Amino acid sequence: MSEHRIRLDVDEQGVATVTLDRAEKHNALDPAMFDALVEVTARLAADRSVRAVVLHGAGRSFCSGLDITGLGERDGGPSDLLAREDGHVANHAQRVAHDWSRVPAPVIAAITGNCFGGGLQIALGTDIRFATPDARLSIMEVKWGLVPDMGITQTLPRLVGIDVAKELTFTGRILSGTEAEAIGLVTHTAADPLAAALELAREIAGKSPHAVRAAKQLYDDTWTRSDPASALLLESELQVELMGSPNQIEAVSAGMAKRAPAFADPD
Repeated sequence: MSEHRIRLDVDEQGVATVTLDRAEKHNALDPAMFDALVEVTARLAADRSVRAVVLHGAGRSFCSGLDITGLGERDGGPSDLLAREDGHVANHAQRVAHDWSRVPAPVIAAITGNCFGGGLQIALGTDIRFATPDARLSIMEVKWGLVPDMGITQTLPRLVGIDVAKELTFTGRILSGTEAEAIGLVTHTAADPLAAALELAREIAGKSPHAVRAAKQLYDDTWTRSDPASALLLESELQVELMGSPNQIEAVSAGMAKRAPAFADPD
């Protein structure tokens, strides 16, 4: 990974652990971290053996947000982060949050310590979030006279009402993990969110990867879609692809025989 900002480990079950590895800076987002996150999501999206992903931060915090001092070191300055490459709907800064949706396998965040600004937007880009009860989360951009602009329009509306979103954004106030769970910003609180996330990832990895990937696509593509016809059609299309496939037959056979299934990785 770029300048050692990210560690990636994949176990024999296909569970990938992604570690933001800048503990001395609370995993703040400098240019190298942006580049490393874009790189690792691309690698995970292309790796068919990966069945679930756990994302966490080394040290005391998940990610404390932008490293303002480090952004000036990038060629082109901060404006370079707003550039869009051909073929991508998101700019470079947005991709560190948005591209988790491009990873076909489920992504689970384990949040400890500070999870501020861009760090929170990265966590919101994952599918499921665990946090310690005393974790600190904030949509903090207003503190710097800015708006959140790392894909939050594609994630926050699926979790909270617009009034809650506005209040959190207008004030930039810091929530505990417990309060974040109560309003739906995180899925669960846990004393050890990494252990809880890995346990869930291993459970998911034991299911048919074709079915799990299809379910992620189904919800991501339809959750806020206002057209019922296209959403219902996608349900049918994905189901037809699964029915009678080798992994679907294996799921039924294993269930009937009361044995552990042996699923093949997607092609």
